[in-house]
Amino acid sequence: MSVSLGELTRVFARIGLLSFGGPAAQIALMHRELVEERNWLSEEEYLRALSFCMLLPGPEAMQLATYAGWKLRGTPGGLIAGLLFVVPGALVILALATAYAIWGSAAEAQALLLGVKAAVLGIVLHALQRVAKRALRGPGDLAIAVLAFIALFLLNIPFPAIIVAAALWGWIEARGQAALAVNIPTPPPAKTVRTIALWLAVWLVPLAALALSGHGILFDLGVYFSKLAVVTFGGAYAVLGWMTQSVVQDHGWITQAQMIDALGLAETTPGPLILVTAFVGYLAAEAKGGIPLGVAGWAVTLWMTFAPCFLWIFAGAPWLEHLTRRPALKGALAAITAAVVGVIASISVWFGVHVLFGTVNDMQIGPLHLPLPDPASLHPEALVLGLLAGGAILWRHWPLPLVLILSAGLSWAWAQI
Repeated sequence: MSVSLGELTRVFARIGLLSFGGPAAQIALMHRELVEERNWLSEEEYLRALSFCMLLPGPEAMQLATYAGWKLRGTPGGLIAGLLFVVPGALVILALATAYAIWGSAAEAQALLLGVKAAVLGIVLHALQRVAKRALRGPGDLAIAVLAFIALFLLNIPFPAIIVAAALWGWIEARGQAALAVNIPTPPPAKTVRTIALWLAVWLVPLAALALSGHGILFDLGVYFSKLAVVTFGGAYAVLGWMTQSVVQDHGWITQAQMIDALGLAETTPGPLILVTAFVGYLAAEAKGGIPLGVAGWAVTLWMTFAPCFLWIFAGAPWLEHLTRRPALKGALAAITAAVVGVIASISVWFGVHVLFGTVNDMQIGPLHLPLPDPASLHPEALVLGLLAGGAILWRHWPLPLVLILSAGLSWAWAQI
């Protein structure tokens, strides 16, 4: 089907502005727009592309949009679709981060934020329920999820190690299966090499420039989020626990309270939830040099987070037919997806404890690390609003922006009373 760049731009601008609710809702929105209403992609093409994007590190919904644009209009179409999926939310994040840096400590702002975070608790639990329903297909998957939860939440094992272990297990389990016999022409390897070289340069040359610029915090952010970009399997929820540990404890760029606020505010924006990294980059740089450096930190973090996505898609898309028919890769993906359920459960418990309680201590028993909340520091309004938001999202299917606005407003009203 022939699609003009103008029409493609219009449709993906609409998708970018309406893509609230996390990857599940975004994938459903794109399916309705691209498959059901316009027939730009067939059902088989869409599902095969989705499976491929789930094999990749990074936000699968953004990469699915990029692939769809590439499939329809080549590299220009992929750039338009991918950028329009990210840019609206990124600009909202910039505005929220600037407002947060100026007014974040004010009592009124904190009251609103508590309502947002309480609603986000319901959103995270909703994400856990949807991913678990899709990923856990038997006792083996459940065992992987439980082990991933224990490894991350109780043992503090690094997230990349958990993902690598799950992928290896899934690959070993599935490698004896026969691949589907389909005669598909092999893409020219030389063209793939040129594509990889080009997008590696787009991604990493700015990092080299930062190394020469003398702005240490910007270079540090660039290095860190470049590394993060290659291990973010399973979406933002899956990597948040490890990212929080790194940016709060290891680097000291932001506080734990700021990280929780960042997640809450990132849920209020369209686009991929991994945009929370741009919020973190802004706060980390702003603390070193004010708002101008904060904006630079936002830009650097965005670049290092999303430039690799174009590399994965433009280099891998021509090989899609081959890759998605390899049983070992499918097995690795299934195991990673199961592990992600445990990782999301970990971030759900961590986030819930820190939203509901004002004081949370760390308790260590041998190799186990446990959060120990102080019962006297319970925020009853957060508990009530979290339950109401969870019910509105899970059972009433209210729109996510409406739930966030109502929860923030109720929290503000509670504070006034």
